[in-house]
Parts: sequence; C-alpha cells; structure tokens
Amino acid sequence: MARPTRSSKATAGAKPAASNTLPGRLSPGMACDTAFRIIARRHLAAVLAQHDGTCRGDPDALHEIRIALTHLRTAIRFFSPMVDDALRPEVWAELKWLNSQLGMVRDLDVAIERITSEAGGELAVIAELQHWEEKRAESHRLLARALQSARYRRLVEQTSNWIESGPWSTRRSKVAIRLRRCPLADHATAQLTEWERTLLRKAKRLHKLDVEKRHKLRILNKRLTYSIESLEDLFAGTSQTKQKSILKQLRKAQKSLGQLNDDARGQTLAASLNEAVPEAGIRFLDRDREKKLLQTASTAYRKLNKAKPFRSSDLTPDAEPED
Repeated sequence: MARPTRSSKATAGAKPAASNTLPGRLSPGMACDTAFRIIARRHLAAVLAQHDGTCRGDPDALHEIRIALTHLRTAIRFFSPMVDDALRPEVWAELKWLNSQLGMVRDLDVAIERITSEAGGELAVIAELQHWEEKRAESHRLLARALQSARYRRLVEQTSNWIESGPWSTRRSKVAIRLRRCPLADHATAQLTEWERTLLRKAKRLHKLDVEKRHKLRILNKRLTYSIESLEDLFAGTSQTKQKSILKQLRKAQKSLGQLNDDARGQTLAASLNEAVPEAGIRFLDRDREKKLLQTASTAYRKLNKAKPFRSSDLTPDAEPED
C-alpha cells in the first residue's frame, strides 16, 4: 500500500470528507457494502498519496498511482451489480479519463527505460533518447495540468461521496438489500471462481491471440490478481498458502503479458517519432523475446489450472454479517 504524502494545494481541495468509521480489516462474514467501502477507500487514498510525486514527474509515483487507480476500478467491477446505480457510469467515465491521462506518460517511461538499458553509450541511441525525452516532457506537462485541474478535484470528491453514500447504498428493493447484506465470503468465492474460469478458458488460446485480444487477457489477469490482493485479510492457514501459490502464477503471467503489451505500445509510440528517428520502432520488434514471454505466461496458466478452484471453505464466514 502506498504511503501518504503531504497534500499539495490541489490534493487538499480534493481530499474526501470525513465519514463513518469502518473496521480496519475485512472479515469473511462482513456485509458486502461494508467491504466495498473499506476496499475502495484504501485504493482512493493510495491514489491521493501519489498525487504530488506524479505532478513532480516521479516515474515511481506515476506507476504507483496507476496501480492504485486500477485497484479501485477493479473493486468497482468486483462488487457489481451491487454498486451499479445511476451515478456509476459517470464515476467510471471520470476514472477512465484519469487512467488515460496517466497511461501516456507511463508508456513513455517504460519505453525510455527499455531504450536506456540497451543504449550502451551508443551516440545514435543517445540522440534518439533526446526525442523520447522531449515527448515525455510534453506529455507530463499535460498530465500535471490535468492532476491540478478542477476536473480532477471534482473526480475525487464525486468518487468519495459515491463510495460512501451513492444511490447504490440506499436502494430499497429486495435485490439491492440482499446484495448489500450478502456475506463477503459468499460473494468473493463466486466472483473469484467466475473470473478464474474465464481467464483460464481464454488463456488456452494465448498463442493464437492478436495484440488486442492478448491485452484483454492481461486485463482479466490483472483483475483477478488485484481482487485476490484486496481480499488478503480473508485468507489464513492453508487457504493463505493456496492464495500465495495462485498469486505467484498470476503475477508471472501478468509480468510476461505486461512486457508484451509494453513492446506493442513502444512500437506505436515509436511510429510517432518516425520522422525524427526512422529506426525507432525496430528495437521493440523481437520475435525470440515474444516467444519466450508467451511460453512463460502459458506455463504459469497451466500451473494455475492445476490448482483447485476457489471454494467457500477457503473463506470461512463468520456467524453473522456485520453492519
């Protein structure tokens, strides 16, 4: 979890209002509405904690804020349809906007890191890096402007208010009440099982997937990984050992798919430099590297498939759901 930093003027204006006290940890029998608030609060706080560093141009802060934002968006998906109210599409659209602002600079950071590691003091590569750095500086200026904008402050306030007291939390239909009161262990078991099955089914065709479909598989992998990480409080004993084993394989696959995605993004970004650096995209084309990464991901998925699926016994519920 990201450590909070001293708030800047921009983040201070966007700081969520104080709200009701919640338990510090998740528990299996906890009601889903309480669990959602705990998880979503954690990740929104992590986004805010990296705001200043990202504005200053710190690549690590940028990476952490993207991870926190993805965790938050995953939590919203994980607790669907409970939180699917009239405001959710607007909240989701704004979070997606923020992610897109962060994404361009992060892609450039990854590409520059790759080029730097291969530079070896070559003058041609050093000259090429200057063009990448210029593009990165321009993109970061736009990102810093977005993070210091009124739109960003409204996004934080709206998201925080929606998490705490959005329409989803007060709907009186029997279905809505049942979803909010459902024990976390029951919902988590069903959702994790469904996402795991979907991921493994699609992973069987990994070597046949094009770049776009492979990226979608990576998103499914990340969604399952981040959900298990957010539910860490629920695992203990043998189920904790199983959780760590599953996460190990998911992270291996995610790393390989991430590197493949970075290469694809690097080629796309290099295309924009073609006039200044005609050979920029070549360094991101490596068939042997692609083959090795695909094999690593495939092996991880085979090992994951051998693990037993999530069961209710992995998340032993308490006697009664908590308010």
